[in-house]
Amino acid sequence: MYIRNEDTICAPATVPGTGAISVIRVSGPDALEVADKVVRCRRGTISSAKGYTLKFGTVHGGSDEVIDEVVVSVFRAPHSYTGENSAEISCHASSYIVSAIMNLLYEAGARAAEPGEFTQRAYLNGKMDLAQAEAVADVIASQNAAAHRIAFKQMKGGFSSELRDMRGELLELVSLMELELDFSEEEVEFADRSRLDSLLSAIIAHVSRLIDSFRLGNAIKNGVPVAIAGATNTGKSTLLNALLGEDRAIVSDVHGTTRDTIEETLNIDGVLFRFIDTAGLRETSEIVEKIGIERTFKKISEASVVLGMVDLTRDFETTCETVRSIIEKVQFETQKLVILLNKTDISDVNKNVSTSNFIVSELENKGISRTLADSVKIIPISAKTGTGIDVLRAVLAESQRDLLGDSDTTLVTNQRHVQALSDARASLLRVREGLAAGLPTDLAAQDIREAIYHLGSIVGEISTDEVLGNIFRNFCIGK
Repeated sequence: MYIRNEDTICAPATVPGTGAISVIRVSGPDALEVADKVVRCRRGTISSAKGYTLKFGTVHGGSDEVIDEVVVSVFRAPHSYTGENSAEISCHASSYIVSAIMNLLYEAGARAAEPGEFTQRAYLNGKMDLAQAEAVADVIASQNAAAHRIAFKQMKGGFSSELRDMRGELLELVSLMELELDFSEEEVEFADRSRLDSLLSAIIAHVSRLIDSFRLGNAIKNGVPVAIAGATNTGKSTLLNALLGEDRAIVSDVHGTTRDTIEETLNIDGVLFRFIDTAGLRETSEIVEKIGIERTFKKISEASVVLGMVDLTRDFETTCETVRSIIEKVQFETQKLVILLNKTDISDVNKNVSTSNFIVSELENKGISRTLADSVKIIPISAKTGTGIDVLRAVLAESQRDLLGDSDTTLVTNQRHVQALSDARASLLRVREGLAAGLPTDLAAQDIREAIYHLGSIVGEISTDEVLGNIFRNFCIGK
C-alpha cells in the first residue's frame, strides 16, 4: 500500500444494499471543500461550518436534477476519526444514490479510499497506535459478546498500555546499563543487578502470560473449538444437528458415515463455539475412513473442549474402550472434557450409573489430579429426543466463563502480536542467561534493545510501509 496522506479520499462507510440510510465518508485536507462542491446547503457552507455540526442540503446531478436530500456531519482536524478535516454524508440507502454521490465526489477532486485507509490515517496522525488500529477491524468482525469485549478493550488501548509500561521499564534499565559503559573506567554500577534480574523475571512472566493467552483469545475470536469424538454410530452427528437445530450432518445407521470433519458455529450465552463433528473411532482397513480417523485425533488435540460420546446401548466392554480412547487423547491441563452418555431414552438405567463409575475410576487410574478429574463433566443425554441438550449448553457456557476469568485480563488474539511477543521473550531470556554467565554489559544491553524493538513493533512505534500494507489491506473499504 502506497501511503498518500495528502490526498482527499472518500468511500461508503455502510454495507451496500437496500436500507434506510447510507453514510459516505470524505477525509483529507480538502474534504470540506470537496463536500461543498457536491452538497448545496440551505444555509451557509460546509467548509465554513464549525466542527461537530450538521448541515442539511441537496445533491444535484446532470441538468440540475435533485438526486437526494442529505445531512452532512462536519468534523474539523484534529478532532475527527482520522485526525483530518472530515465530512460524513448521510443519504438514502439506494445503490443508485450512493453511486451518483460517489461519482460527484470523484469529479470534485476526491479519490476512492483503499481498504483500511481511514484507520491507517488515524494511526499515521497519532489518533491511535497500530495495535488499536488492528483492534478496530476485530471490533467490526466480532460475532459474539466475548470477542467484542476483547477487541473493544484493545481498541481503547488496554493492551497497548501494558506494552508501553514494559517498554518504559526496559528503556530505563538499558539507559542505565549504557551509562555504565560511559563510565567503565570508574567501575561504577548504575544498573542494580538484583533489580535487573527481578525486573527481567517479572517481564518474562508477563510476556509469557500474554503468549499463552493466545490459545484462548484466538478461540474466542474465531470460535471456541469443540471436538465431538467417539466411536462410530454413537450419535455424534445427531448431537451436532440437535445443537444447531437443523439437519447439518448426515445421520445413518451405517458405521463410518462421517469420514471427514464437519464444522459449524453456534453462539451460546455470548460466546461463539465452533463444533467439529469428527469421524467415528474404530479399527478399520478402509483407507479413506482411516484418514478421517487420523484427522479426528488431530482435531481432538486442537480443541479447547472435547465432547466424548458414549453409546449406552452397547455392551459395557465396548463402552469402556471408547472412554479409554477418549481420555488418552485429552490434555487435561489445557482442555475441558465432557463425557456424554447418549441414548438414555432407550438404555438401561443401571448402565448410566456403572459407566459413570467407570469414568471416575479410569481418571484415577490415569493419574489425573483430583482437581482436574473433578472438572470432567458427565451428562446423560438423548441426542435424538433433545434430553440433556440444555444442560450441555449451560456446561459449555460455564466452562468458558471459568476460562475468561477477570474481565480486565488481556487476551492476545493476533498472530502478529504473538510472534513479536515470542521474539521479545527470546531476547529477554538471552539477557538473563547472559548476565548469569557474566556477559559484558554492552552485549546484554543489545538484547534488551532487541526486546524493546519487538514490543514496539506491536503498537507501531517501529513499522514499515510493507507491514502497514499487510495489516490494512484486510480492512473493509469504508474503515
